[in-house]
Amino acid sequence: MKILRFLDENLEKYFGLASLVFMVLIITLQVLARFVGWSLPWTEEVTRYVMLWQIWLGASYAVKTDSHLRIEFIRDKFEGKSRIKMELIVTCVWLIFSLWLATKGTLVTRFILGSGQFSPAMQIPMGWAYASVPIGCALMSIRLIQKMKKLFEAYNGAYVEGGNKC
Repeated sequence: MKILRFLDENLEKYFGLASLVFMVLIITLQVLARFVGWSLPWTEEVTRYVMLWQIWLGASYAVKTDSHLRIEFIRDKFEGKSRIKMELIVTCVWLIFSLWLATKGTLVTRFILGSGQFSPAMQIPMGWAYASVPIGCALMSIRLIQKMKKLFEAYNGAYVEGGNKC
């Protein structure tokens, strides 16, 4: 159970950090290789695929930390339980969209994996890059469910007027 708690608290954060360090190293390697007259064709491709994974897992992290950009002028017109109800509705719609995207992303990923398509430079299955969408959206859905749980708790009495960020 400790490993699950650790992953719940840190997965996206450590993945983001490790993948960023990896990308910087790969890009630095490419710059140094070009400086001495070599060309490493796989570096651009690997950084592009790592960035795809960063984007989709980063979206999950943004849900967890409540960091997504959003327009709040309508929400700010509500207070107390009405505001929590509004947040629940928005989060529910967002969850439905995220689950839909995870489902459709899985279908596309399975199709690409089944087609036998490989990346041009590294010759890895293209499905690995496409898999970032359903995995990221599934993780985002988990984070949205966690957010909804907190909102329900706030609605049922844990809400402190003016002090709870929902």
